[in-house]
Amino acid sequence: MLMRTDPFRELDRLTQQVFGTPGTWSRPTAMPMDAYRDGDQFVVCFDLPGVSPDAIELDVERNVLTVKAERRPIGKDVEMQVSERPLGAFSRQLFLGDTLDTDRIDAQYDAGVLTLRIPIAERAKPRKIAINSGDEAPKQIDA
Repeated sequence: MLMRTDPFRELDRLTQQVFGTPGTWSRPTAMPMDAYRDGDQFVVCFDLPGVSPDAIELDVERNVLTVKAERRPIGKDVEMQVSERPLGAFSRQLFLGDTLDTDRIDAQYDAGVLTLRIPIAERAKPRKIAINSGDEAPKQIDA
């Protein structure tokens, strides 16, 4: 269903945490996610606390889902006393399998969590196949 292809993503995440560098559009910070199958849907949840819904972009091209977001600073005239939450650009790309219906993705953003529900494609669901033998009527079996 979902393919992971970036072996250095975790190393980049640790480096950004240690050095405290904000994500940029050329080197975005990774966003944590969970992915699971729930019945006939594939569900992916991204943690984006403090990100405005209008600062989130979702794109699907072929079978690649790209999520981009940006957490902006509070204001220019603010004297920050403690700054531990990461700022800047966040990005994640997922390579989706052919068994998912990317034309019917549902996206919800609630309480800082972006939840994507991707239905399993009809062609990937189990179905019955008729077997014909000679003059007999077709028999149904489970695929």
